[in-house]
Amino acid sequence: MTATLITNGRIMDGTGNPWFYADVLLDGEEIAAIEPPGSISPERAEHNVDATGLVVSPGFIDIQSHSILPLLLDGRSLSKVTQGVTTEIMGEFWTPAPFGGRIVDPWAIALVHRLEGDEKAKWDEQARGWTRFGHWLRDLEDHGVSVNIGSFVGGGTIREYGMGQMQGDAGPDELAVMRAATAEAMEDGAFGVATALIYPPGSYAATAELTAIMEVVAAYNGIHITHMRSEGERILSALEETLKIGIDSGVITEIYHLKAAGRPSWHHMPAVIDRITAARAQGIDVAADMYPYRGSGTGLAASVPQWAAEGGLLLRNLDDPIVSRRMLDEMDEALVNPQSEFEHMADRAGAENVLLAEFANPELAERYTGRTLVEVATDLNMPMNETILWLLRNDRSQIFTMYLGMSEDNLQLQFQQEWIKWGTDAGGVDPSWMKPRGLVHPRAYGTYPRILGHYTRDLGWLRPEDAVRKGTSAVAERLGLRDRGTLRAGMKADVITWNPATIIDKAEYTDPHHLSEGVIDVWVNGTHVLADGAHTGATPGQRVYGPGAK
Repeated sequence: MTATLITNGRIMDGTGNPWFYADVLLDGEEIAAIEPPGSISPERAEHNVDATGLVVSPGFIDIQSHSILPLLLDGRSLSKVTQGVTTEIMGEFWTPAPFGGRIVDPWAIALVHRLEGDEKAKWDEQARGWTRFGHWLRDLEDHGVSVNIGSFVGGGTIREYGMGQMQGDAGPDELAVMRAATAEAMEDGAFGVATALIYPPGSYAATAELTAIMEVVAAYNGIHITHMRSEGERILSALEETLKIGIDSGVITEIYHLKAAGRPSWHHMPAVIDRITAARAQGIDVAADMYPYRGSGTGLAASVPQWAAEGGLLLRNLDDPIVSRRMLDEMDEALVNPQSEFEHMADRAGAENVLLAEFANPELAERYTGRTLVEVATDLNMPMNETILWLLRNDRSQIFTMYLGMSEDNLQLQFQQEWIKWGTDAGGVDPSWMKPRGLVHPRAYGTYPRILGHYTRDLGWLRPEDAVRKGTSAVAERLGLRDRGTLRAGMKADVITWNPATIIDKAEYTDPHHLSEGVIDVWVNGTHVLADGAHTGATPGQRVYGPGAK
């Protein structure tokens, strides 16, 4: 491997300390030296990069990546690398491994993106051999990736492994199977278990079951990272459940994409922040991450009652007039009854703020991609809830959807919390192959440049050094990655340069397929992956491991 000398750059080392000028020497996979300008002889390096006017910082560690399927298609992770991401941590809710137990189809509960045609056939056969969690990441690393990769094991996958897609409490034997699968995943290098408690079958897990599983995670010093059971009107009770699981099991707790979703719940965010801050003051190890957008992204199917997906039978239930009538009645009840057990995501955001993004049915894609739910309901001359069921029934998929339902004021409040970190909640894609599939959330292309450009430089919400820390060392420390996340001699050479005057996101909700601007160079393990803004095609990414790895 070769050595690279980066000169004249403004160093933001990832710690949050004030920037300083220095030169940085990369030698092989590591940072060899960081010295005052002119102190390192150019003769020590085969390549010299002049970073005048640029910031040099650690690469970003994306704690919430959905690149599981995109990386199987394209290991370059273009939209992430062009944001300055050098490590992606996957696993929210679902992982394709371990395959076994009561799992019939390794892809059945995947939330975002799809494999199709020859690619699906190729990876489907291979995935059925991923009987251990580590098999998948080993094969992905061998396949070749530009970024470092690691993962939590999906909480939905663990539930499906032991219980299939059925509701109900786990019995002693089923719980033992889930605990054993969790332990095996931790020993294979999972960072912990990632739950998403609004999606079946993970949503069927009771608090006691989750606590029993997190006891295993805690024994390996892992993390319970969670999309809580509610981000709406019941967010405070969901937070209490999350804290109880952490207290009773002893597990470290991280909250995915902290938000109060839907105008009726916006006023809860100060209380949520106060509760987390108070819990930390009491010695409870809880923190959170977020993305810098007021819109969330998930399936339109999240706007129907969770019981309708039991057994993986959502499509069959949509086709059954009696069952679909029951679904519709419950959805209608949620519109008029604030005490309804069912939290209606589309109603919470408002139908005019529900943007339909990705369809499986080509005819529906042509008609309705980029349209709001209220526009489609008008076109079909149906009420909102009937429109939702009609779309799901006719598309035969979950229909990726953006719910534009958060408060900008809450975003600013969240930015200020020292325990907040950044994550994209998105996969790494290439506009050339993603655009024909439909829309994606702009966070896939723009999370970190939006933070550094729009919110930090233009609005002044944070010092840039703090913005860098929340995406680098703060994440590395949380995950236990001791050799990444800061610029220091002996650390892995995951390094980026970016222009503080020009860095910005270009993706919009209805026109997302634009790479961000302003990240100039990216090195992953000392290899130049992005050079002068262009991907080199290099795939030097390595697997990173959680604390229980054996």
